[in-house]
Amino acid sequence: MRILIVDDEKMQRDMLRGFLEKQGYEVLSAAGGKEALVLFANHPIQLVLIDHRMADMNGDEVLRRLRASSPLVRAIMITAYGSVDTAVRVMQLGADDFLEKPVDLLSLLEKIRRIERDISVREEAQSVTETLQPGSLPLSIIGSSKAMQEVLSLVSRVAATTWSALIRGETGTGKELVARLIHLQGARAKAPFVEMNCAAIPENLFESELFGHEKGAFTGATSRRRGLFEQAEGGTLFLDEVGELPLQLQAKLLRALQEKRISRLGSEAPLAVDVRVLAATNRDLREMVGQGRFREDLYFRLNVLELFIPPLRERRIDIVELADHYLNKHGADRTSFDADALAIFVKYDFPGNVRELEHIIQRLVTFVRGNLIRVADLPVEIREQQSDGGLLTERLARVERQMLLSALEEHNWVQTRAAEALGISERVLRYKMGRAGIRNKILDP
Repeated sequence: MRILIVDDEKMQRDMLRGFLEKQGYEVLSAAGGKEALVLFANHPIQLVLIDHRMADMNGDEVLRRLRASSPLVRAIMITAYGSVDTAVRVMQLGADDFLEKPVDLLSLLEKIRRIERDISVREEAQSVTETLQPGSLPLSIIGSSKAMQEVLSLVSRVAATTWSALIRGETGTGKELVARLIHLQGARAKAPFVEMNCAAIPENLFESELFGHEKGAFTGATSRRRGLFEQAEGGTLFLDEVGELPLQLQAKLLRALQEKRISRLGSEAPLAVDVRVLAATNRDLREMVGQGRFREDLYFRLNVLELFIPPLRERRIDIVELADHYLNKHGADRTSFDADALAIFVKYDFPGNVRELEHIIQRLVTFVRGNLIRVADLPVEIREQQSDGGLLTERLARVERQMLLSALEEHNWVQTRAAEALGISERVLRYKMGRAGIRNKILDP
C-alpha cells in the first residue's frame, strides 16, 4: 500500500516516513497541501496521513479536495489540537480516523493495518464480481455490506485452491450461489458444476446417485448409469444440505474423497475421479458430530476451508439493495417503497433470508395498487413485527434509528458514506441523528 504523509513539520514527516517504511510500506511525503495535491494527481495513493493545521492549506481543505478527486481515498487526520468538534468535522469530511500529536506509532500502525485489510477485502470482492460473465449465475450477487464483501473476498481465495470447502448459512442465504461463484472463479470453471440436494434424495437412492450403477445392479437398473462424481469429472460436485447424508453413505463418501476413486453399484472395478467437492449446510455439523449423527473424519475432510454467509438480519443494508433489485426484476412498472414502508420492511428479520425477501417482493408487485408500496400493502407478519406496544409513529422512529445505527456502524461511523448508503444527504443524516439521540460512537464510546 502506498501512503502519502502531508505535514509542514519536517521532523514529523521524517519520523512517520521512517517508521512506516520499516513496516514495509511505500511512502511519499509533502510539506503542504498544494504539494500533496500534485503528488496525489501523479501517483496511485491508497491512504493519506494529513496534518490538520498547515501554513498553506488546512487539513480539512486538503481532504475535501482529495476526496473530490478520488472518493475511494482513505485518510487519517493528525492534529495537535484534539477536540470533539475537530474530530466530528474530519469524520464528516470522510476521514477514516484521527490521531492527536504526539502520534502513538503503535496506534497508528493498528489503524493503518485495519484500513489496509479493508481495502484488500473490497478489492478482492470487486475482482470477483467484475470477472463474472453476464448470465453465468442464476442470480445476481447483491450486497455492499461489509459482511458480504468479506464473503466475496473469501470466495476469491477459496477459488484459487483445489481443496474441499464447507459453506455454512441459514436457509435462503445463497449457499448454492456462493458455491457456483467459487467454481466459476477457479481453474475448473470450464468443467461441469454438478449439484446434489442431499435432503431431496430418498435414502435408498443416495449411493446410486453419487456413484452410479451397472445394468442389473438392482431391480429396475435396466442400463448403466453414471453417478454425480463421474458427471462432475474435472469440475465441481456441490453437496447441498450435506448434513442429511445417511451415516452409511458418509463412510463411502469419505473413502471416495480420500482415495479419489469410486465404484459403481454392481461393479468391482474402481474408477479414478478428479472432482472438487464443495458442501453446504444450514445445520451445526460439529454438534451433529458430538451427537454421533455425522462422522468426525468426514467433517474435517469437507471443512478444509470454511465460509459463513451471514443472515440478512445481520446485514440490513443489503436488504435495501436486494429489495430494489427484485422490484426491478419482478415489477411490471417502476415500483418502489414509500419511506415508512421501507423503514418497516428493513426492520423485519427475514427468517427465510434472501429467498423469503424475493417471494415477498413478488407478492407485493402482484397485489399492490399503483406503483408505490405503502405500509398497508406489507404482509401482516412484517406490519405486526413490533406489536409489543407503542404508537405507529413511535415504532417507526425506532425502525429509523436502527437503520441509522446499522448504516453508521457498517461504514465505521463515517457519515458521508453512511448517508450515501442510506440514499440521503449528509445534512439530513445529521438531522436524523440528532432527532434520534445518536452520538458519534468513536467520539462518545
